Amino acid sequence: MPEREDDLLSDASDDNIEDMYLTFQVEMETFAVNIGCVTEIVGMQRISAIPDVPRYIKGAMNLRGKVIPVMDQRLRFGLPAREYDDRTTIIVLEVAGMLTGLIVDKVTDVVTIPKENIDLPAHWMDQGKQGVVSGLGKLDDSVSIILDVSHLLYDDSLGIDLSHGSGQAFEAASLG
Repeated sequence: MPEREDDLLSDASDDNIEDMYLTFQVEMETFAVNIGCVTEIVGMQRISAIPDVPRYIKGAMNLRGKVIPVMDQRLRFGLPAREYDDRTTIIVLEVAGMLTGLIVDKVTDVVTIPKENIDLPAHWMDQGKQGVVSGLGKLDDSVSIILDVSHLLYDDSLGIDLSHGSGQAFEAASLG
């Protein structure tokens, strides 16, 4: 594994990006997002709280002049909160032209998961409802839960689409 988190992304340019995933841990589970939507990996930043947002939206951070909403994955997945430590990381994703930060327990690696090693979760998912899991990636003797980031950033229960335009609300709140 590379020494620095920045090195993880630089390693991704060598192979077929479509089959490459950034893996990270939340609690004891390994999750993965396609590397194509990852813009950078940063350590914990100062996060400004924003009122009237879902509990798992921790607020917004200013990253080199860009205001980015930040979502805690533990809370998003219904897990208990925990203190952030030196392994806690923010993965910055770009989906539909919008940047969003995901707070995870720790980033683990960049891996290649060929399509033939991904099982679709359709047989146990609620039919007619797209969830945050797009597949289960098999790597050696382990499984990575592959997330559909566009659905991860959508809160169906609240009718909030965090991937389209909500950044303007965060910018307005943080500027005002």
